[in-house]
Amino acid sequence: MVRQVECTGKTTREINQEIRRLIGDGEQEIVVLRPQARHNLGVAVLQPVKLVFEGSVGYYCAGMADGPSVEIRGSAGWGVAEGMMSGTVIIEQNAGNSAAASIRGGTVVVRGSASARAGIAMKGGTLIIQGNCGYMTGFMMQKGTIIVCGDAGEALGDSMYEGRIFVGGSIAEFGNDAVIQELTPEDREFLTSTLTQYGITSARPFQKVVAGRRLWRFDKKEFATWREAL
Repeated sequence: MVRQVECTGKTTREINQEIRRLIGDGEQEIVVLRPQARHNLGVAVLQPVKLVFEGSVGYYCAGMADGPSVEIRGSAGWGVAEGMMSGTVIIEQNAGNSAAASIRGGTVVVRGSASARAGIAMKGGTLIIQGNCGYMTGFMMQKGTIIVCGDAGEALGDSMYEGRIFVGGSIAEFGNDAVIQELTPEDREFLTSTLTQYGITSARPFQKVVAGRRLWRFDKKEFATWREAL
C-alpha cells in the first residue's frame, strides 16, 4: 500500500516530519498530495525511498538528497535537487534557476525547460534537460555531465573546469574558456543509453562543450580572459 501525505493546512515542517516518520516506519513509496509550490519539501532524504509530489513544488525541493527516487508531477522552483549526493529527481514540467546546483552524483531530469544557472558548480552526476536552458548553465562546473536536448542560453559553460555539456540545439553564446570538442564513440554511446533510459529521443546532432583549459592556471598573457571571467 502506498502511503500518502496530505499537505492541506500543514506547514512545511509538519509535512517533512510526516515524510520522515513514514520513512522511519519502513515505507518504500510515499505520495505527497497538493504540495501547492511550498518551499523546502523533501529535503535531506537519505534513504532509497520513492517520493512522489503530486503537483508543483517551490524552492529547494529534494535538496541534499542521498539515495531517493523523487518524482515531481509539475514544475519546480529554484534550486531543485541542490547538493544531491545520489538518487534520481525527475521534474515533469519546468525548473527554475539553479536546478541541480552542486550535485555530486545521481541524475536530475527536467522534462520541460530549465531557467538560468542550471548545473552550476556540479561536482558529478548527470543533469538532463529535455527542453531549453537559460544563461550560465554549467557555470564553474567541476565534473559530471549536462545534456540539453534543446537550445542553450548565453555564457554556456562559463569558467567550467572539467565535466562536459552536450547541446542538441543552438547555443546563444559560449562562456569564458568554453570550447567545442568532437564527440567520441563513447560519448555517442553514453548519450544514446542515458536518454533511452528516461524515454527521451532527440534527432538533433549534439555538440560537446568542454573547458579550453586557459583558465586552469593564471597566465598574464590571458589576462583579458581572466578579467572577464572575474
